[in-house]
Amino acid sequence: MNFSLAQTEDQINKKECTYNGFTLHGKIQFVESFPDITIKVEESFPDIEVKIVDSFPDECGEWQIVDSFPDLKVKIVESFPDIKIKFVESFPGIP
Repeated sequence: MNFSLAQTEDQINKKECTYNGFTLHGKIQFVESFPDITIKVEESFPDIEVKIVDSFPDECGEWQIVDSFPDLKVKIVESFPDIKIKFVESFPGIP
């Protein structure tokens, strides 16, 4: 048996910059219902640091906010988030 695959499903893949298969960079749309993931904005101990960019959100943690055709739909919650984020001005990514 290969026990390395017996990890929890709800996790961030640091190497791939994903959460449960959802890429944590790209075009992001904030929604109130039917999100792909839920997030909580925090200042300390985030799962990922996010930088808002105007174009080319190609690196881990770079989010371009869009109103349509998103790569990822996100809902901001106060409790029980899938991941915790911190908005930064530089050096986005998984700490």
